[in-house]
Parts: sequence; C-alpha cells; structure tokens
Amino acid sequence: MRIIMLGAPGAGKGTQAKKIAEKYQIPHISTGDIFRSNIKEGTELGRKAKEYMDQGALVPDELTIGMLMDRIRKGDCAKGYVLDGFPRTIPQAESLKKALSEMEQKIDFAINVDVPDEKIIDRMAGRRACIACGATYHIVYNPSRVPDVCDVCGAGLVLRNDDKPETVKKRLSVYHDQTKPLIDYYKEAGVLVNIDGTQELNKVFSDIADLLGA
Repeated sequence: MRIIMLGAPGAGKGTQAKKIAEKYQIPHISTGDIFRSNIKEGTELGRKAKEYMDQGALVPDELTIGMLMDRIRKGDCAKGYVLDGFPRTIPQAESLKKALSEMEQKIDFAINVDVPDEKIIDRMAGRRACIACGATYHIVYNPSRVPDVCDVCGAGLVLRNDDKPETVKKRLSVYHDQTKPLIDYYKEAGVLVNIDGTQELNKVFSDIADLLGA
C-alpha cells in the first residue's frame, strides 16, 4: 500500500506514519530524512540540495522529487511506503503523480489527520526537544521520566522556537494557504480518508488500522 500522510503541523501525522510503517512493515519516508541522507552520502542530488539549504532557500521541487523517487525505487519499497512531509503543494502532488505513473504506481490512501488549529497550538506549546540528541517529548502526552531531562542522553529539554504559539500560528497560516488544498485534490482523486486526530494517540492509530485492514 502506498500512503500519503496529510495534516497540519503538530497534528501527529509523523507519529502515526511511524506506527503504520512498523505495523505493516513498509518504509516511513520523510523528505527531511531523505535530504539528510543524500547530503551525508554526498550524492549529486544531495550536493545540489545543500547549496540551496546553505543559502536558506527552499529546495526546488524537481530536486526533491528526484531524491524521493530514488528512495521509492529501492527494494524495501516494493510492498509500499508511507510518505510524510511530501507533497506540500498541488504542483508537488502533480509532479509526484506523474513520476509514480511512469513507474506504473499510484497513491492508494491519503490519510488526513484532522485537528483544529486551537488544539494544535495547545499541543505544540507542550512539546519539548533535547538540545543534544534531538529526542522529543510532550509534558502531558509523552513526558520524560525526569522533568526537563532527556531519557536518552540526560541533556536538557527546551521548548523549540518552532513550537512557540506565535510561530505555530504562522506555520498554520502557511499550511492553510499552501497545503490544505491537497485535501480537496486527493478527495477528487478518490483516495482521501479523514481521521479524527483529536482522539488519544492509540485510538487514532486504531482508526487508521481499521481503514487499512488488520
């Protein structure tokens, strides 16, 4: 099964993507991870992407699609994959559709984890990240064993600038402008499924598993 995860930043789509990948034994493909991997391995696409990132510029769609398709062609994607963080815009969705059709593939499910803005702002304000290893926690839903101390490496935890309410509101505004139209796009394609993301984490996953089949 080939799945796209949709939802606003902080809706929990990344967490659900990982759980889907684990249950169904298919890769969880995050564009951020792909960028880091290509840059680390020094691939031609990675070097080009790094040039843009070093300048603080967005990586062009054609480069992102190139790296993504390289990843999808690997053997572990033969039974499917979960895409997390891509596409973000209608042009990216069109490019992805074209690239997949050339491989005689198509998206089977676009899962929209639906959470109202005000709940997302509250959720993000409770997130904490390790300043050393990057592990993430939540003061209510996934607290560290010792408050403000990372379980993994013992370093301090902080509220990242990205998770502060004023920043979250800006990110949500961008999401509504650029990414939310994808919901209509995949609805028209007949593959959209809306999941209530306000529920407890395991209940959200249970609903997704019911949809995909146990």
